[in-house]
Amino acid sequence: MIRISYAILGEEYLDHLEEYDVIIKAPGISFVGMNIEEYAHKITSQLELLLEFFDVFTIGVTGTKGKSTTSSLIYQILQDQGKKSILLGNIGVPVFDFIEELTKDTIIVLEMSSHQLEYMKTSPNIAILLNIFPDHLDHYNSYEDYAKAKCNIYKHQKETDYFLYNSDNEMIQKVLEPAEGKTYSVSFEGKEESKIYVKNNAVFLEDKPIYDTQEPRKLVGDYILNNMMFVLGVSEILGLNLRKTADTINQFEPLRHRLQLVGSYEGVAYYDNSIATIPKATIEAVKALSNVDTLIIGGMDRGIDYTELIEFINRSEMNHIICMPKTGHDIASQIEKKTYLVNTMEEAVVTAKQVTTKGKSCLLSPAAASYGFFKNFEEKGDIYQELVKKI
Repeated sequence: MIRISYAILGEEYLDHLEEYDVIIKAPGISFVGMNIEEYAHKITSQLELLLEFFDVFTIGVTGTKGKSTTSSLIYQILQDQGKKSILLGNIGVPVFDFIEELTKDTIIVLEMSSHQLEYMKTSPNIAILLNIFPDHLDHYNSYEDYAKAKCNIYKHQKETDYFLYNSDNEMIQKVLEPAEGKTYSVSFEGKEESKIYVKNNAVFLEDKPIYDTQEPRKLVGDYILNNMMFVLGVSEILGLNLRKTADTINQFEPLRHRLQLVGSYEGVAYYDNSIATIPKATIEAVKALSNVDTLIIGGMDRGIDYTELIEFINRSEMNHIICMPKTGHDIASQIEKKTYLVNTMEEAVVTAKQVTTKGKSCLLSPAAASYGFFKNFEEKGDIYQELVKKI
C-alpha cells in the first residue's frame, strides 16, 4: 500500500519519509532552497494521478502566456461540436472535483502551469507548448530551469501522442529535445518548414490552408492569432469540422482581465489586461490595441529584466505612462514619455481620466505580478474595473 502525504510542511518532514511515501505537491508549496532532488521521483500531484491512472483522452496546454485563453477556446470548440469535454487544471478547477464525471469518451482539456509540470513524469495525449518567456524567476534557480519544467508537458509522451510547439520561440529552441509523440511545429513567422504556419493571410497545415486570418474576430492581436494556430492544429488532429472551429474562434470573447474592454467613458476606451505579468505580454497588448495613449504598469519585483519594455515604450506613440510600485517606480526614470508615479490603483485611474486623450485608449497591463499589493491579478483587475466605472 502507498501512503500519500498531501502537503509538505517543511524540510524536516522530508527527513522522515518512508520508502513507500508519495508526496503530492500542493498549491503554494515551494521546494526552493531544499534538497529536494533525492525525493523528486516521489513527488506527484492531482494532475499526474489523473494522467497516470484514468483512461481518458487529455489535451494539455502550457506556456508563459496564453494558457487560459487557448485551453478555454479548445474546450469551447469541443463543446460546440458535440464532444464531451471538461476544462480543468491551473485555470482554477481542481482535477479531483470532477473525478466522478469522467468516462472513456471524455476529453479533458488541462491548463498546466510550470509548477504543476515541475516534477511531472506523465504527459497528456496532446501536449501544447505555446511559448516560454522569463517568469517565476523568484521560484526557479534560472530561466532555463523554468523552461525545462515547462518541457515536461511532452517529455513522457508515447508514440501515439501529439506534441505542438512554437518553433519561433528562442528559449523553446534552446531546450527542445526529441519527442516520442508526433510533432507539429507551429510558426507565426511563416517558416514553411514548420507543420503549421502563416502565409498570405492564411494559416496553413503543411500545404493546406485551414483558416483565413482576415476573418473578423473578437480576439485581437498577433499573439492571439499565434495561439489560434495551435487550436486549429488540435482540431485537425481530432478530425473536427474546421469551418465550425473557425466560427467558434471568431465569436470567442476575451476572458476576464485579458485585454478585456471595461467600457468607454468620456471618449476614452479602458482596457483591463491585468493578466500581463511579464514585459512581453504588455508589449503585445499595446501592439494589439494600436491606439493606447495611457499605459498603467507596475507590480511585484521578481527579478525580471525590463530593458525590452522600456525601449518599446520609448519608441511607441504612447504619451502617458502611469507607474505603480514597485517595478513601475523602479523604471520610471528610464522612460522618456510623461510619467506619473502613483501608489494606489485609485490614484492611477484618477490620473488616467485626467490625462488620456479622447478617442484613445487607457490600458492596465502591469508587466509584473500583483502579489504583495493585491491578492492576485484578478483582484487587481477587478479593482481597476470598479474604479473606472465609478470615478
